[in-house]
Amino acid sequence: MNMTDKNQPMAIYIRDGLVVDPKKETVAGRDLLIEGGTIRGLLPREGYSEPGPRLRIIDASGKLIFPGLIDIHVHLREPGDEHKETIATGSKAGVAGGFTSLACMPNTKPVNDSPSVTRFILRKAQDSNLLRIFPIAAITKGQAGEILTDFADLRRAGAVGVSDDGFPVMSRELMRRAMECGRANNLLVISHCEDLNLSSGGVMHEGFVSARLGLRGVPAASEEKMVEREISLARETSCSVHIAHVSTAGSVELIRRAKEEGLSVTAETAPHYFCLDHTAVMRYNTNAKMNPPLRGPEDVRAIKKGLKEDVIDAIATDHAPHSPLEKKVIFEKAPFGIIGLETALPLTLALVREGVLTLAGAARKLSRNPAKILGLEGGSLEEGAPADLAIIDPELEYELKAEELQSKSKNSPFLGVRMKGRNVITIMGGRVVWERDANHLGS
Repeated sequence: MNMTDKNQPMAIYIRDGLVVDPKKETVAGRDLLIEGGTIRGLLPREGYSEPGPRLRIIDASGKLIFPGLIDIHVHLREPGDEHKETIATGSKAGVAGGFTSLACMPNTKPVNDSPSVTRFILRKAQDSNLLRIFPIAAITKGQAGEILTDFADLRRAGAVGVSDDGFPVMSRELMRRAMECGRANNLLVISHCEDLNLSSGGVMHEGFVSARLGLRGVPAASEEKMVEREISLARETSCSVHIAHVSTAGSVELIRRAKEEGLSVTAETAPHYFCLDHTAVMRYNTNAKMNPPLRGPEDVRAIKKGLKEDVIDAIATDHAPHSPLEKKVIFEKAPFGIIGLETALPLTLALVREGVLTLAGAARKLSRNPAKILGLEGGSLEEGAPADLAIIDPELEYELKAEELQSKSKNSPFLGVRMKGRNVITIMGGRVVWERDANHLGS
């Protein structure tokens, strides 16, 4: 595997792949011609007959072609915690996983609550030059939940949304004002739903596992009460709100009712909430410690149903890197969070094999819907669209190994697990930015 250099041919022709179109809900054999950073044509197979020295041909036989994946919830840790991740290493992990766009949360040091930090993130992303980075700024100064940031200044600096992710905005009145300011400044408000009155001191889901391990639990009601509040505010203000990292059956049902009512509410979940339950914490596994915590089997079933029925709009990773030393402590002291950029795709493809999602549905959750939620370009393989795409081998089986991960941190509960399906080539803006096996695929 390697990161390719930045001097690419002017044109790329991808032949014999299965194009997954989340807009048309189709999977069809097509060849793609890419020129000038855009998709110039979707052609019948062998439909292009002008190869030349300036044209690279990629044989995608047996491969899926997805629009470039878009993750609307990652933590890149820079500035301030570069020992965990940097924008450069997070970008490498992203393109290895098939992502061409990442929206990064504001809990950096300093917090992204000012235009100077937003611009710093964008400069570092430009230096990395691997994928598109979209900063999510803080709702409140210092994420302290007391004073709103200047949404207009943050928007002008390049922020595409606001969130205090990692912390809830406990004040109902302040959140109402945030939603109104978000609408006025075309910034999506993303809510971390957690009632600290119920969750304080909790380190995992409240249930029989927490009781057996003697750990303080976080009840499902901690999330659900705040989801209910945000839906109420969306109703009162006619403003949009996006619910981050949905983890409980009750939250899914609340969001379902909000959508049936016609409210402007969208939601995401993360792969760990449909792949794992709280039994993963047995033996005090700190790589299974996250916030919100892994819930019960009934919640996992509800998350899958919510995805299948489009109650949950998007799959995001909540990629949260931590160094090994930080995780190798007693469970109560370990930080919350796991990495996810390089495992989201195979874990989502497992839902396809299970019948929860179609291939086009998976592409919708991982690409088209995230783009729509944040108002970004992407999520499409139509002629004239930006040439952001992932070429995926759906049958490739492998064991997830720490040494093969591009992220600076390795805190994943899926290490040592057999995976099926892997991104092999990522193209961003018409440029190959990741190639897992150049000798095998490229020609």
